[in-house]
Amino acid sequence: MDIQHLVDRLEDLIDEGRHLPMSKFTVIDEERALEIIDQMRISIPEQIEKATRVVNQRDRLIAQANEEATRMLDLARQKSDELVHRDAIVQTAQHRAENILNQARQEAAAIRDEADSYVMDVLKELESHLLRTLTIVRNGVTKIAQDRDIRAQAAAQAQVMQAAPPPPTAVPVQPPVPSAPKALKVEKEELVDAGSSD
Repeated sequence: MDIQHLVDRLEDLIDEGRHLPMSKFTVIDEERALEIIDQMRISIPEQIEKATRVVNQRDRLIAQANEEATRMLDLARQKSDELVHRDAIVQTAQHRAENILNQARQEAAAIRDEADSYVMDVLKELESHLLRTLTIVRNGVTKIAQDRDIRAQAAAQAQVMQAAPPPPTAVPVQPPVPSAPKALKVEKEELVDAGSSD
């Protein structure tokens, strides 16, 4: 599967996540995120294999360029030898042979330079793409780990709250019944005594 498609799916998953209020955290589907990351692990070696194919293609291009250069040099030597054997045009032959050799060397060098430039561009693009992918994967892993920590802390707090003993209930205190003042008691006794004497 294309690595860019997997990166887009991971971004969509994060965008679809539920944002926790008053925080920068987002709750995402952990199973789907891990599934996408697993697919990335499978896809990245394919990208590396593609880079290997590009390098092999570069090697083939360089080999072809070397073969072409060698063939052209051989032809140049043959032509040079043929021209040298002609007494009347020895100097012209030598000059033409040098030109052919120089042209062959320049063309071979140009082919090698073009092949190197092409491979370098492809590898730089692949490197940039892999770095972006790795950054997204690392951010996803960090996000999942943070979400796990938050859930673990919340679960631990809930267990602590359940394990705590309930606060003691207050026993209502009955107010004391006020007793009659001593002076009133004395007056009542005197009244009783006076009534009995009558």
